[in-house]
Amino acid sequence: MDSSGDQEEKLKMSDAKNGHVDSPSTPLSLPKQTLSVLEVTERFKSRTASLSLLARIVRQSRPDTLLAGSRSGTASNYALTPTATTSPKNATSKLIFATFAAVVGSAFQHGYNTGVVNAPQALIVQWLKEMQRNNSLNSGGNGEISQPTIVFIYATIVSIFCFGGMIGGLCAGFVSESMGRKWGIVSNNVLVFVSALLMGLAKHNSSYGMLIFGRLLIGMNAGLNAGLVPMYLSEIAPLHLRGMLGSSYQLIITISILLSQILGMKSLLGTAEDWPTLFSLIVVPAILQLITMPFCAESPKYLWSIGREQSALEALRWLRGTTDVQSELRLIKSEYDSQKSAPRVTLGQMLTNPMLRIPLTISVVIMLAQQLSGINAVIYFSTEIIQKTQLDDSVAQIGTIVMGSMNVAMTVISSLLVEAAGRKTLLLIGFGGMLIDTILLTIALALSATGSVFISYMCVFFVIGFVVIFAIGPGSIPWFLVSELFMQNARPLATSVAVGVNWGANFFVGLGFPLLESALGPYVFVIFAILQSGFILFIVKKVPETKNKTTEEISAIFRQMSYE
Repeated sequence: MDSSGDQEEKLKMSDAKNGHVDSPSTPLSLPKQTLSVLEVTERFKSRTASLSLLARIVRQSRPDTLLAGSRSGTASNYALTPTATTSPKNATSKLIFATFAAVVGSAFQHGYNTGVVNAPQALIVQWLKEMQRNNSLNSGGNGEISQPTIVFIYATIVSIFCFGGMIGGLCAGFVSESMGRKWGIVSNNVLVFVSALLMGLAKHNSSYGMLIFGRLLIGMNAGLNAGLVPMYLSEIAPLHLRGMLGSSYQLIITISILLSQILGMKSLLGTAEDWPTLFSLIVVPAILQLITMPFCAESPKYLWSIGREQSALEALRWLRGTTDVQSELRLIKSEYDSQKSAPRVTLGQMLTNPMLRIPLTISVVIMLAQQLSGINAVIYFSTEIIQKTQLDDSVAQIGTIVMGSMNVAMTVISSLLVEAAGRKTLLLIGFGGMLIDTILLTIALALSATGSVFISYMCVFFVIGFVVIFAIGPGSIPWFLVSELFMQNARPLATSVAVGVNWGANFFVGLGFPLLESALGPYVFVIFAILQSGFILFIVKKVPETKNKTTEEISAIFRQMSYE
């Protein structure tokens, strides 16, 4: 392990090779023609002043150079290097491998276990009815079945996954700090194997309690993953690829939802005998992750934050495929130095400090917006919604699979657009389109009682359209936006709070939607339309654009907002 002083010496030697030797009397190694810039810096004594302006002045005075790593930070953290010494612009094979290893075994559990209860819903309900009838007869009753009890048990099976996700999400910050991002992800797979065993044996043992407990455990696994993996991806990704790599988590979620829907077809595992196998297949991606993830690098930012500077350097070189990573390492050091004297952020500080409260509020509201938009109500119950339009079961299942396929396709497109169009733009397009689609879906569902085949197919079209529009931005952006809004010392806690809120909202939607639908019928989607309208206004007024901005630049935005 290198000491901090040794690491500084290595960085200076690297600068000397490139012809940039810092003067002991000045924080910047600048040529004479940039004296005007130094004069400007004297006017900005406060470390809390806006340094984006200073970065622009430096670039204008020296067009042949660029700032190493960050475009903002304290003046002492700037170092000018030739353009040729920056990190590679394209993703390296090892960065792609690390992204694959992280998301395939983690996002799969999130998506697959969200969608797996959809197709076999009728089979599970029938199994519950048989158990209730047998229990009644065995206890001396007449075998009467209580339909409200069956609805409640099934709703619990669906929604307990989200309750587990809320627990896991709230623990993500602690796990990421105590075990690290990488090993936190790896060790989380223990929950997968226990869960698969419980759910796979639930029917054999005539115990819906085993199914519920198994869903709770896999929910905890998914909640931890939802906090750990986007954090890991945001910390290993180059600045210009941060949005694209962050979107890969949602992409795997959509692929795994589609896979669960395909495997749940009657011609495959959607039968009375085989549906427990559907729930046990989660061990496959867990094994794949256990094989691949140990060979990946830990987050360089995390390693630097715990004093392992040499390991951080080696991890960064592994990820970038080059030894020339000094520019990016300076950025990591700059972020760490700007906060190392500050104590670890507490929840009380999050709620009272405006510079922390503003991004936390944005994170929580965006997570609520994702879930209260109605997306999981559609995904959990899409087959049932389509069946109520008086179309047969085969059309309902095909419609659900088409919906999943379109979800995957649009998530791919979104991952390509996020760095070009920006986060805020795609969020507004997504929620605006969902608002229009929700209104049209409500009207179509209300009219489907007339028996019109055309109206029934329009319902299918609007259900698919709802998911497609969701994938444009609201599906992927909230997961990595939280990590972009916070500095290193606040990121784990903020991630835990935001992910916990997301899963909590998911839990109440899964538990409450069947009951609300029973009471309101097709007009249940009016509630989601009202909520979507409020979220659109919030995004317009409060959410900043984070595209191509460093964490220090984003912090400067919140600093300015806190003064207003």
